[in-house]
Order: sequence, then structure tokens, then C-alpha cells
Amino acid sequence: MIVDGKHFRSLWWNETRGVLEIIDQTWLPYDFRTIQVVTLQDFADAIREMKVRGAPLIGATAAYGVARAMESDPSDANLERTWNFLEATRPTAINLKWALNRCRDALLPLPESDRAASALRLAHLIADEDVQINKKVGQHGLEIILKIAQRKNNGDPVRILTHCNAGWLATVDWGTATSPIYQAHDMGLNLHVWVDETRPRNQGAITAWELGKHGVPHTYIVDNAGGHLMQHGMVDLVITGTDRTTRCGDVCNKIGTYLKALAAKDNDVPFYVALPSSTIDWTVRNGLMEIPIEERSDAEISNIQGISAAGKVDAVTVTPEGTPVGNPAFDVTPSRLVTGLITERGLCDASETGLLSLFPEFSDTVG
Repeated sequence: MIVDGKHFRSLWWNETRGVLEIIDQTWLPYDFRTIQVVTLQDFADAIREMKVRGAPLIGATAAYGVARAMESDPSDANLERTWNFLEATRPTAINLKWALNRCRDALLPLPESDRAASALRLAHLIADEDVQINKKVGQHGLEIILKIAQRKNNGDPVRILTHCNAGWLATVDWGTATSPIYQAHDMGLNLHVWVDETRPRNQGAITAWELGKHGVPHTYIVDNAGGHLMQHGMVDLVITGTDRTTRCGDVCNKIGTYLKALAAKDNDVPFYVALPSSTIDWTVRNGLMEIPIEERSDAEISNIQGISAAGKVDAVTVTPEGTPVGNPAFDVTPSRLVTGLITERGLCDASETGLLSLFPEFSDTVG
């Protein structure tokens, strides 16, 4: 994607210095900063502290973390330690475990002398694959937008509502929910995006920053405005991303997604979820009962970051002193509320039958 006329990915390998560089997303949308991720602890901190965030990007970052660990100690024991260390950073997003499993499975059969170089090549491959997969997700999602546009009178905009940030900053490039939006915009379709603020971390502001840099018309709204807009016929389509989707089509995504799905169902607004297949957890059937929901820091609720009157990025406390805080970071949207899933292989129903029609190789996976 483009930032001030320059193409960026969310992460990239600095060949000269032999380190991974990332966009530190904790400063967005107020300041665009890039940092180097050097030690294994740096990788864990980047994932846990959400310097990188979004399920696909977390997975790619973890793969580079494994590569870094193999440089100093390519033993079986260190590979296992690294797997456990990184897997514990974010429990909900399944791409993290997917990437770590892929690295471990690829490296274990190799002699230790080959593991460091092989791990780095695999990390590059996972990152490059993510870009191509999300581009394909966007191509399939574009079909939905085009059909809605064809029904519009006088070229009125297709109005799309998003929740959280499922943009290029949540992946290596393109994004998931935003990939069809970018592709529709780039081909000249008239669009308007309603961007949920997505408390508590206001990741909708990152989506707004992305869309603004790319020139996509959008409006930033509070989370609870979505239902009102749907009631008044001002939303044609909802597209969100997901951090984990069960084999039966339940969708786990940023807290508040379930409420958007309920409002969409009540107002006959199509509710689609865009995802790379690495976000499908084929071992889980019941998302509500089986997916661990990450409980994050109280400070994400009790404090909010922004730009002060003095022009500095700062945080202020918004709750009374001593107020108890709860911060579940995700919720689960049952498959019955999902119109369809948008994957790199095409569209399908949010069901086991639908997913297996696109990914039959997982039919024997225990779930």
C-alpha cells in the first residue's frame, strides 16, 4: 500500500543489517514510525504489545522470530522453547500457532546446520504468500461489491461498514476486509466506507488513516452508530476480518463484531467475513465454547491515546479512580449470522460444508 507516495509493507527484511523492520502501530494514526526487531524478546514484545497486530501479520512476524532464534541456537530444544515462547504472546489469533507449526514442521527434519538459512527463507515465503493470498481474497470480495454497484441508481456509492482494522496494516499487504475495498476503489467504483472507531484501542482510526492515505472516501463513526445507519438504509454491506474461524463457520474477531452482525441480520444487510485460510482453525467446531478469548490490560479501557492540545501524543484517563475494568478483546459471531466467507479460493457459506467445498484437503482433520 502507499504512504505519502511510497510503497510499504507492514514488515520487511533489511538485507544490509540482517534484521526485520516493522511499522510500530502503537503510534498510529498520529505518527508513522518504523523500528527494528532484533532479539527474540523484541519479537515477543512486538506481538504482545501490538506493535504488530492483525492475525496474518502476527503469524508472519512469528516466523521471522523463529528465524532469528535459529541463528544463535538451531537445536531441537531451542526450536521448542521458541515455539512455546512466541505462542504464548497472543492466545486468540490462530495464525500465530499456524505459522509456528509450519516453521517447526519444516525445520525439525533438517540438520541443525541448515536450519537458520531455511527458517529465514520460510519466513520470507510466508510473508510473500500472505500478500498474494490477501490480493486473491480481495478479488473474490470485489465480486460482491460489483453486484451491489450494478443495482445502484445514478452511480450512487456502495456503502460499506467495517469494524476493527483488517487492512494492510493487519497483514503483510492488501489487508483482508479492505482488500476488496482497495481493489474496487482502484478500478474506479464509487465507494464510501463507514469506519467503526473500535474501542478500546480505536483501531478504526488506523483503518481511517489507511483509507485516507489511499484516497478512499470514508467517515469515522462511533461503534454504536452502525446499527442506526443500517436502520436508515445507509449501509449496503458489512465486511470484517477475523482472528480465528472454526471449521463450522463461527467467527472470532475484535470485540463488537457480534453486535454488528446482529444489527446486520435485523436489517437484512449482508455480513461477510474476509479471511486467508491460515485463519481457519480446523480443530475447533464451537467457537463460543472452544476459542480462548484474550483478556487484555485494564489500561486499554481506562485510558485513551490521542494528540494533546500541545500537539504531543499522550494518554489520558477516562474512568474514575479505582473503577474495576473488564477487557475481553474478542467476541464470537455464530455462523448463522454470517452471510458468507471470502477466502483466497472463493466465496462460501459459513459452514463446515461450505468451507470444505473450498478446502477438501482438511476433511479428515479432527475437529
